[in-house]
Amino acid sequence: MNLQEEKYSKFALVKEMLKTSDVIRKFDHNASSRFTEKLGSKRAVFLTGEGSSRIFPAKRAMTTTMRSGGHPLIITEGSTQAMEYDLQDFGIFGASNSGQTKEVVRLFMKLKEEGHDSFYGMTANNGTKLEELSLDTHILNCGKEDAVAATMSVVEQGLFYDSLFRNINGEKMEGLDELANQVEEALTLEIDPELILAMKNADVIYFAGRNDGVAEELALKINEITRKKSDFLEGTYAVHGIEEVMDKKELVIIVEPFESEEEKFKECLVDGVNMNVVAISSRETQFPTIRIPDGKEYKEYVELAAGWNVLVEIGIALGIDLDKPTRARKVGNEYLPG
Repeated sequence: MNLQEEKYSKFALVKEMLKTSDVIRKFDHNASSRFTEKLGSKRAVFLTGEGSSRIFPAKRAMTTTMRSGGHPLIITEGSTQAMEYDLQDFGIFGASNSGQTKEVVRLFMKLKEEGHDSFYGMTANNGTKLEELSLDTHILNCGKEDAVAATMSVVEQGLFYDSLFRNINGEKMEGLDELANQVEEALTLEIDPELILAMKNADVIYFAGRNDGVAEELALKINEITRKKSDFLEGTYAVHGIEEVMDKKELVIIVEPFESEEEKFKECLVDGVNMNVVAISSRETQFPTIRIPDGKEYKEYVELAAGWNVLVEIGIALGIDLDKPTRARKVGNEYLPG
């Protein structure tokens, strides 16, 4: 995608996606430092929110921390289910762009009533119900998003959590300029028209990959952006039974496939179901591959950007208004007082 062509530039969604690289370049690693001491002494950190405010930012934080030794322990769950948990010894962060998400607000009301001593908010707006309830609140700098599908905010939330846990571990966040360039490259790379056609014509598009928030977030975004049915197939879920009901008119996009599992995916899905399988990867795979830069420690941001690029191309090929879904709302479930 690019802003030189009117078919892209007329959409706020495309403009916001392409601003993401600037969000990365301008990110302040010290933005999270005032929370470090507050959370570092806790047994674990619980990250909550709904939809895009949780899926990528929280799950990426969880998996990247586990790769580096698992300190602090990070757990994530939706806010309504979290109301059933004993969270007294957890530091808690609740993310909501609007600051009015009903599920998060209800949880924070409960925490306040219980006298919890470590629950904080992250939002894109000042003067919200979430800020009122939280002991402290981080306000995002990415600015207002006009498209329904969240993009810039998802990346900044991810960066904030990344900086928070690095600060807790006494580490610095380096290489953001290079990451910004890689994200821009992933957003603007040209995708094979034959792949776009295959994705456009698919009845269902599944996203398979690690439980790091990338494939799951894309499975959500494809609903909002292209109106296509989708599902997230975690890890190797796609070859553990669901192939029984898959159809050759459906398609799987695997994000950075496990090299050791490629042959099994080919056997079950390509040979067995006769369906199209496409990979988004920093290396060539056994499948038609959308090659992206290797983001290394930040690779999930690059993968997500490439996925956005794919979704925009599908939506434009389908002639869809990318900014205005028929039913999806900017605030999924808004808290209204009274």
